[in-house]
Amino acid sequence: MKRIFESVGSPLQFDRESFRCRHTLLGHPALELENLAGVVQRLPSENVFFSSGLVPKDADFDRAHLDYRTGLSLKDTVENMMTSNSYIMLRAPEQDPSFRDLYRALLSEVEDLMRQQGVGTHAVDPMLYLFIASPGSVTPFHLDRYSTLLMQFRGSKAVHISKAWDEQVVPAPDLEAFVARSGSKVNYRETFDATAERYTFGPGDALHIPFVAPHYVKNGMDDVSVSLSIIFNTRETARHLRALRTNHALRKHLGPLGHRPTPVNRFLPLDHVKSGMERVVRRARGLLHA
Repeated sequence: MKRIFESVGSPLQFDRESFRCRHTLLGHPALELENLAGVVQRLPSENVFFSSGLVPKDADFDRAHLDYRTGLSLKDTVENMMTSNSYIMLRAPEQDPSFRDLYRALLSEVEDLMRQQGVGTHAVDPMLYLFIASPGSVTPFHLDRYSTLLMQFRGSKAVHISKAWDEQVVPAPDLEAFVARSGSKVNYRETFDATAERYTFGPGDALHIPFVAPHYVKNGMDDVSVSLSIIFNTRETARHLRALRTNHALRKHLGPLGHRPTPVNRFLPLDHVKSGMERVVRRARGLLHA
């Protein structure tokens, strides 16, 4: 069976650094605009987010679909992507029959890469995201609570990525609060541009964005951009998530007493302990509410 990702290099790079590779899915019928127009209409409305693509890079990523509306209907947005300065994001398009086999193939390859890296055999909470964007659209500065493989199918884009865990870009308390879903926004800082790497790529290119690596995207002016990502957590990043949530709780409850927890990803044995603590607390809460 032909592999989807080529020229990946060492899988040990995963979640250590960003890297470009190639994918072999060009021409896949699920990613043709005619099919995508149908998918946009068939998916549940809560899985479809659309807004203006002309947003500043420091906009609130999670609120862009609310704060930067175009006034167009979804139908008009889809039919006029070349000129409407719009951005559409589809969550979990694998719910549509046209994406199911593609999703299974991508997941199988991701889990093979995970086994090579020694970070587990089954992806945690895997999902697809699909992006359709007018020329020149911007995806604002943000970071994700998972690992990402992003594939380009049409148009071009530049992705600016900073290293994960850089506290000059995202201070540890801000990262912890974001992962804990406290409602706080991770703010863009000028230090990001000083450290970010810029990847320019087009159809057939793919990009690995590591777990919690800050990034933003500027689509090219040449054409409508169509890209697809598979997101997932590994055994390692799931442990990071639990340790980050524990740190947030420690800062919230013990911070007034002067306690400053050691940031996550500094000392692995301590991260294991914090991850275990979070599991115990969640299990206890479950028993109390049973």
